[in-house]
Amino acid sequence: MKTLNHQRRSSSSSSSSSSAAAQDVFIWQLPVGRAVPVLHLPGRVQQPLVHAVRPQLLYGLHQQILGWMHGLPVSSVRRRGGGGGGGVETEKKRGGRRDGNIPDYLFDELKKKFPRALPKSPETLTCETRSLENDPTPQLLASSAPPPPQLCPSSSRRRFTMSGAASSQSIAVCGIHSRGITVYCRTDRVCICPDCEAEQHQGHDTVSVEDEWMGTKSQLSVSSLETQEMIRERIRKIEEIRASVRELELAVERETAGSVGLFSALVSAIERSQAQLMEVMEMSRRAAEHQADAMIRQLELEVQELRRRESALAALAQSDDPSHCVKTFHVLSTPPPTRNWSGVSKKVFPPQLWSPVPVRTQPRMRRVQEYALDVTLDGDTAHPRLIVTEDMKSVRCGDRHQLLPDHPERFDRVVCVLGNEVISSGRHYWEVEVGGKTDWDVGVATKSMNRKGKIDVTPENGYWFLSLRNKNKYAFRTEPSTDVCLTLRPQKIGVFVDFEKGQVSFYNVDAKIHIYTFSDPFTECIVPFFSPCTNKSGKNEAPLVLTPVNTTE
Repeated sequence: MKTLNHQRRSSSSSSSSSSAAAQDVFIWQLPVGRAVPVLHLPGRVQQPLVHAVRPQLLYGLHQQILGWMHGLPVSSVRRRGGGGGGGVETEKKRGGRRDGNIPDYLFDELKKKFPRALPKSPETLTCETRSLENDPTPQLLASSAPPPPQLCPSSSRRRFTMSGAASSQSIAVCGIHSRGITVYCRTDRVCICPDCEAEQHQGHDTVSVEDEWMGTKSQLSVSSLETQEMIRERIRKIEEIRASVRELELAVERETAGSVGLFSALVSAIERSQAQLMEVMEMSRRAAEHQADAMIRQLELEVQELRRRESALAALAQSDDPSHCVKTFHVLSTPPPTRNWSGVSKKVFPPQLWSPVPVRTQPRMRRVQEYALDVTLDGDTAHPRLIVTEDMKSVRCGDRHQLLPDHPERFDRVVCVLGNEVISSGRHYWEVEVGGKTDWDVGVATKSMNRKGKIDVTPENGYWFLSLRNKNKYAFRTEPSTDVCLTLRPQKIGVFVDFEKGQVSFYNVDAKIHIYTFSDPFTECIVPFFSPCTNKSGKNEAPLVLTPVNTTE
């Protein structure tokens, strides 16, 4: 801290300054730890910048030194007195402030040691706010080094008062006028001192810095709240965008999984359809071969019989016994019983086995279902072990024979039952529930088939049906049987009859798949045929059920 020490001296000098002896003087001392400025005086020994001056000159000396440190112009110098007791009196035109007096040799030495910075042009003069709290105290060095940065007008400076450093709150001074910056110009948006206001900001909208700061503080709180709200809003937007991205990722994952599952199911369906098509083709081939073999065998038997008759007729023609010839001719004149083969042609066989053109697919399920027939069971034809429900729509096999009338139409050995509906023309379709069973027979039969004793269930004997044995062995009852390999196990069988075309077709209703079509001209009326087969100690006790045809699917 800079202090002013008051002490009394007695001058022993015999010079012209002896009149000042025993007067009160003040010694200006710099704070401890600071370099003491040294003056180079011509013809004198170097001495510290400590000089005894009159109290009324101390303030002027202090202001003069600060003015030169800040580079302030001096308009005039008026010398008073002479010798060592003389001094200078400066007047500063700006602001009309009058500086105090300073001894001549100190004034000249300061001018040599600390030349002022060049004054700025009027258009470049601005008010500068300088932080004075943390700047070091300027030091007047006696060396020839360049001026320290504290002496530059653009540098920070510390103000000194008679009692020491200025308060930390009064730290802003004008770089031009060395006055406190207490005015704010709203027009130019700068902080200025009163002198700057009077010289360069006349007519501008100016207020005190304190008033402007109070208004700014209220605006700062509002701006702070608005900024915080903007931050919160943008954080919410960030979370919304991130949530949208997460939802998009989840949606893409779901769609990808769904698409993969869909295409996998489609590929599986295509592969399954291809396998089923190959199965149908193979079954058609085998069924056609079996049917052709049966016809060929029957034709060969008829050919053998006819050849025997031809040989007998030829031998009879060579006979010389008229009575024997007449008697034998009556026996040979009646041809042996043979089948009418006029309706047999290549149309009997599936067209894919011989047609050079592409095969047309079988009628779709919807199309054949349009010919739905309400089939009921004929209880008078049911085997005694078969249990038919009262609505005549379901049949199953019991463990014991029932006491039933022995009608000629009733089956007595094979557990079968016929439908009431007689088909002699047109197209007809019905469905039978076969799920849960291990054995069953479903199809059609001629109305005049044999119902007593052992039955040979082949197309040649008037039976056309599909059968299941041991839960997984499907076959057509040809001679010999034609095995059918089905990938999808049918739960419901659809039967379609086109009487005019001589066709009986079978469908997997649930899978909407055509299984097989028998082609054989019908020479008489046919009826629906059903056999739930024996229950096999409860393993096959589920019934065959005639279900309504759903034409809306």
